[in-house]
Amino acid sequence: MLASVKQSRAFSGKTRDFGNKIYRVPAATRLRDGVATHAMFSASSSSEPARKESPQRQQHSPASWVERWLPTAARPYAMLARLDRPDAIWLYAWPCFWSIAIAAKKGELPDMKMLALFGLGSVVLRGVVCTVNDILDRDIDKKVERTKSRPLAAGALTPAQGFNFLVSQVLLWLGFLLQLNSRSFIVGASWLALFFSYPLMKRLTNWPQAFLGFSLGYGVFLGSAAVKESLDYAVLLPMNFAVICWAVLYDTIYAHQDRKDDIKAGVRSTAIMFGDNTKYWLSGFGSACISSLALTGYNAHLAWPYYPFLAAAAAQLAWQVSTVDLSDKSDCNRKFVSNKWFGAFVFGGILFAKINGQGREIRFQMEWRIYFYPQPINTN
Repeated sequence: MLASVKQSRAFSGKTRDFGNKIYRVPAATRLRDGVATHAMFSASSSSEPARKESPQRQQHSPASWVERWLPTAARPYAMLARLDRPDAIWLYAWPCFWSIAIAAKKGELPDMKMLALFGLGSVVLRGVVCTVNDILDRDIDKKVERTKSRPLAAGALTPAQGFNFLVSQVLLWLGFLLQLNSRSFIVGASWLALFFSYPLMKRLTNWPQAFLGFSLGYGVFLGSAAVKESLDYAVLLPMNFAVICWAVLYDTIYAHQDRKDDIKAGVRSTAIMFGDNTKYWLSGFGSACISSLALTGYNAHLAWPYYPFLAAAAAQLAWQVSTVDLSDKSDCNRKFVSNKWFGAFVFGGILFAKINGQGREIRFQMEWRIYFYPQPINTN
């Protein structure tokens, strides 16, 4: 057992201490992510000295807060829950935040306590999903370059330890649901079944990204149920479909990081299925996402500020699709992480539309009439 943690952080690699072993992580493959973290690190005995790098190179790959602040024994659990890579938490939170905001009364801010509660719940839920994914995929992860570093795949944790950690996370999620109403508890508990099934989809279908989107989109129903007893399906169904299309877009970009390794490992994905036509498919899903969000705003009678924000969100998606280099893992990861801003644009539009609730609502009405202003006929 090492008395202190030796870490070498450099552009070409760094080490991570998981208790009894030091794992060297090549920084070129150590990317920030969310739904599934991919990096590679090779195990070496604790007696092997870590390679020293120059301070100039070390500053390019700073250690995460997990490595800086948490005790050695806690690090593999935090990394299993992806707490060292928090960006993708937003992808779980935004659909819930959208529906909470859209359920607010006109002229009023959304329930801030509910937003904070769902923010914490998103951290827990994302940890549950990552843990389930790593338990079921630990053998596949060993075959994929960027996933060899995951605690279960690398042997830093045993499957039994991972399962016990999963149980504790599920209990935390149920504790979160107990803070909501009874309808939300039922919706939130059933939500787990979708995420527990998600890791299996890459073995069964070429559309695991769509199933992920369907699972994430379920959050719009939970967020609305937590605020209102009734669900407005005319608003929530288009929003749910928008989340599905959005998830297919960003997770396909994400999956291109592992495309070659996934083919070898027999893993299915839209990145493999779309192939050279990926950008055409992404353009279609992006257009469907924005159209569904526009329909959401129309059905919810949102005021005019919603639409400029939606246009900004559309521009963000267009930027992603047009500029992403699908052969560059780092660029794919940057575009994936940038989706937190897309969610922020949509949320901002709903927020300002609700605050401006006293303004004129945008409504499009198409009705055929022979006479627009019929006048009564004077027969006298």
